[in-house]
Amino acid sequence: MSENQMVKSIEILLVEDNPGDTDLIREGLENSKIHNRLHVVEDGEKALAYLRKEAPYANASRPDLILLDLNLPRKDGREVLAEIKEDKYLKRIPVIILTTSKAEEDIIRTYNLHANCYISKPIDVGQFLNVVKSIENFWLSIVILPSNGGRNGAKK
Repeated sequence: MSENQMVKSIEILLVEDNPGDTDLIREGLENSKIHNRLHVVEDGEKALAYLRKEAPYANASRPDLILLDLNLPRKDGREVLAEIKEDKYLKRIPVIILTTSKAEEDIIRTYNLHANCYISKPIDVGQFLNVVKSIENFWLSIVILPSNGGRNGAKK
């Protein structure tokens, strides 16, 4: 086990309104080789409140990684991504788009908004769990994620 793995767990923010997808992602990460803490919010407004440590998320942990669905209630994932990447305290957090959309316009738009990765959710449960394992293997085992840089929140 590396020194980084012993020091702290990886904080993951999942922004997902589908409870079934949330359960699959949670299941896929539960047996992870890397200790992680999954925090879930169901819409774009809650995601931004969480990231900015606004009520009721004043004590929220800063995520090391964000898994973001595009088709969300109240504020969609494209808007959330744009706000994250425009915020000087949040923009370095890697954002993985995890969505059912395979539309070329969504792919191009999210990369133009500086998404770090775009993954289309498979319909098959086994394939979905494989996608979660792939995210774990790459983003939690190989990639070196930025630290909080001494900044735990993004209050404006």
